[in-house]
Amino acid sequence: MSHALLKTPHDRAGDPLHVAAELARRLAATANARDQAGGHAAQERAWIRESGLLTLSIPAAYGGQGADWPTVYQAIRILARADSALAHVFGFHHLQLAGIQLYGSAQQQRRFLTQTVEQDLFWGNALNPLDQRTIATDADYGFQLDGVKSFSSGSVGSDWLTISAWHAETQSALIGVVPTRQHGVAVQADWDAFGQKQTDSGNVQFHQVSLPSTQVLQAPGARPTAQATLRSQVAQLIMANLYLGIGEGAFEAARGYIAAEARPWFASGVGKAGDDPLIQHRVGQLRLKLRPAAVLADHAAEELERLFRLGAAVTAQQRGELALAVAEAKVLAHRAGVEVSSEIFELTGARSTSAKYGFDRFWRNARVHTLHDPVDYKIRDLGRHALDGTLPEPTAYS
Repeated sequence: MSHALLKTPHDRAGDPLHVAAELARRLAATANARDQAGGHAAQERAWIRESGLLTLSIPAAYGGQGADWPTVYQAIRILARADSALAHVFGFHHLQLAGIQLYGSAQQQRRFLTQTVEQDLFWGNALNPLDQRTIATDADYGFQLDGVKSFSSGSVGSDWLTISAWHAETQSALIGVVPTRQHGVAVQADWDAFGQKQTDSGNVQFHQVSLPSTQVLQAPGARPTAQATLRSQVAQLIMANLYLGIGEGAFEAARGYIAAEARPWFASGVGKAGDDPLIQHRVGQLRLKLRPAAVLADHAAEELERLFRLGAAVTAQQRGELALAVAEAKVLAHRAGVEVSSEIFELTGARSTSAKYGFDRFWRNARVHTLHDPVDYKIRDLGRHALDGTLPEPTAYS
């Protein structure tokens, strides 16, 4: 697959998962060095743009590839095995596009999704619902935005942002979209976590930013429909597949190291580390952490696809049952990502901790990203439903 800029959907023919695998191979070649350096991965984000995968979830009616959600999530997982930071940026691009489809009017969907295809737009996020420091005030054209948004993943280098802002009069938030380079928008490249270093998740400042009513996806005071609340499930399943990809990437790194470089323990009585029954046993245990998580993630993706295509016909009951399936997948993926990325070192040994391998990035990335929202509340939701049948309350996280 050529990596030259692809101009139209017809030029992007071929299996998108093959394209994702080839892109992952390119990202893997520099992943360790870039993780150590941090900062903005401008060249690598250009590769993502050039791959054509930014149109993957856009319906064919708007010029996109019209892929189903299971395919989108597989692409995220493939990229996360190599570079979970850029897989996050890629996944959150598609989260913004999902929001347009779930919240936007028919005219807004056609406008923004068609422009994304025609202009190869890269979307970023400034919708952190827990950060209410961005204020929307009424204006004759719509609203004026002032304030700051934290954890704005993918904001650096983006073309458009999805934003949320607090509206005091209605004591509620609005959701809208603005061009990243619009006057008054200032993206700050100040993300400094010890993992997920290249997610461009710093702060975005808004100073007297105009938000026309035509760019408001959800007006303040509007009650979200069951369909609109699917956005949180799209987001949670992106995270589950990121964690799975991290765990799978760590597992493959350990497997390769054991086969090529690990030395057997002197008391094992074997000539190769991979022949040690204790190593084989532990590798089997790691596989058993990943495999069930993958099965549940794939099942949840199929359920999301089914409900997403129902559109406005989605019921609250169906949405709640999907939230349970996504919660199951998220919990197991969370555990698999953190535990596998940590436990591999017990199999690969002291030499594998050398900075030249960078195997620690898998754990650091998993540890940072799994702090996004407390997994214990997912487990609480699952337990409560098992006891009394209560479905998860629709929020930005459940």
